[in-house]
Amino acid sequence: MTPPLPVCDEFGTLPDGRPVHRWTLRDEAGLTAHVLTYGAILQSLYVPDRHGHTANVALGFDKLDGYLARAPFFGATIGRFGNRIAGGRFALDGKIYQVPLSDQPRPNALHGGEEGFDTRLWNAEPVADGVELSLVSADGDQGFPGTLHVTVRYTLAGGQLRIDYSATTDAPTVVNLTNHSYLNLAGEGAPTVLDHELTLGAGGFLPVDAQLIPLGDPVPVAETPFDFTTARPLGARIDESHEQLRLAGGYDHCWALDGGCTEDPRPVAELSHAPSGRTLTLSTTEPGIQVYTGNYLDGALTGPSGRPYGRFSGIALETQHFPDSPNRPHFPTTELRPGTEFRSSTVYGFSTME
Repeated sequence: MTPPLPVCDEFGTLPDGRPVHRWTLRDEAGLTAHVLTYGAILQSLYVPDRHGHTANVALGFDKLDGYLARAPFFGATIGRFGNRIAGGRFALDGKIYQVPLSDQPRPNALHGGEEGFDTRLWNAEPVADGVELSLVSADGDQGFPGTLHVTVRYTLAGGQLRIDYSATTDAPTVVNLTNHSYLNLAGEGAPTVLDHELTLGAGGFLPVDAQLIPLGDPVPVAETPFDFTTARPLGARIDESHEQLRLAGGYDHCWALDGGCTEDPRPVAELSHAPSGRTLTLSTTEPGIQVYTGNYLDGALTGPSGRPYGRFSGIALETQHFPDSPNRPHFPTTELRPGTEFRSSTVYGFSTME
């Protein structure tokens, strides 16, 4: 059976009068995804449970105003550079570049600066099984060099939501694109993800300093609360008196995925919720994954369910290169040069356990 074509409707209007559109994607497995042209945001993702009952598992808002108020990156496409750059400074070909310090109160650049890709209105065109969004980021945008042409393609088929990123530049620059969806497999608005079980194909993680900048190379996860090489509830060790958990208020760290960068997406993580039966298998081409357990959600924001988003009410699984890579030559490189193309893919595959 041929899946229905994407449907586009108007979601809201920006203060300058430009319309924001919402694209609806559906597949034969019963999944529905809504994608906004503002921020290339995954606004909602409806997934069946073991009984066929469908619920939205992505935190977000049902009105544009929630996103314009600078929500904590719910569902957003992050760029030019996901995660943190220490001091907002990096050197490239002998020249120093400064990016806005948007990680207040920490003195770092975070997720591309104060006006990152999550705040932009993207162009959109339908494609087979989905929608492709495009953006041109001018030379000097948020302090980054080079004019960057970016595309993000969302496709939904066979119980899998796939996100494909690409970018080209006319001058040397750095790029680290990711998606910042917060998921709760019990359904958006459920109070916690600490009962979810997580498995990561990662034997190492990056400890951080007080500014959440990596201290150095990845260290083994063995015999630490960061060991998810076998399935563990997120809440099993999150309250332990481990210095890294204390610094971040929970998990907000990058794991170094086994196998590094790959040409094609390979499975790197599994997240499951026994009561609903929903299981997510995450595959990516990226070398790292930032796991963030919503440590700073405080109940001030409310989603479509009408229930507030409190601490630990969502988990972000951000496939990416390592934080502060422009300042770490020994990390997998985030440099992009003219004549080459940045490409990255991440696949969210959903199933149900018995």
